[in-house]
Amino acid sequence: MPTPINNNNATTRVFGSAYMGNVRYYAAMLAAGGNVAIDADERIGKNAWMHNHCRIMGANGPQVLTVPVVHTDARCGILMRDLCIAEHGDWRRVHWGTLFSAYGKTPFFEYVADDLKAVYDCHHKWLIDFNMALHDVIVEFLDLPISTATGHFNKCSDATIDDWRGKVGGKRPDSEKSIIDVPYYNIWNTKHDFMPALSIIDLLMNCGRESIFVLLKMLNTILI
Repeated sequence: MPTPINNNNATTRVFGSAYMGNVRYYAAMLAAGGNVAIDADERIGKNAWMHNHCRIMGANGPQVLTVPVVHTDARCGILMRDLCIAEHGDWRRVHWGTLFSAYGKTPFFEYVADDLKAVYDCHHKWLIDFNMALHDVIVEFLDLPISTATGHFNKCSDATIDDWRGKVGGKRPDSEKSIIDVPYYNIWNTKHDFMPALSIIDLLMNCGRESIFVLLKMLNTILI
């Protein structure tokens, strides 16, 4: 489970945990200069969609993948670190089958498929561990200069904390003007118009390590 981090007084850009977060989420991470953290103690609330949902592009258009979670009756909400994955509906096989159908013919699927499949086969109990395992595969494969820690953040007004929880990566289009949407190659371009804010997995499968150049182009006014 996640442990508190020591940021040594350096500014840390803090995000909520995301299930294969979208390209805007990763562009914002890249803009942080590598000092990024995931808040394990975020209370599940109005921005919860990104924690266990992602949007991809397939032959029939955009699709949403949802990781089932165990619901709680806690009135004050549940912390991200305590959100447990529900094991029903054979969702792991369904998700992997959907990913294979959408991206099996993309240029980079075969290079990362085994590592991604291993995460799905691991049967993590906690959603944040599952999300972080996928995040680590994505960052490593794309060779992104991002060092991600997990922890809790009780002083969000602290000058060392740059709070981006809920700013990007949600269900609805965000209004963060420092990040712009940049079209990129997609094998389904001839069938469907460009759709912004798809999961980073869409960019990864279609562009491989060239993805970092797309993410950099998305940084409109942020200084890296």
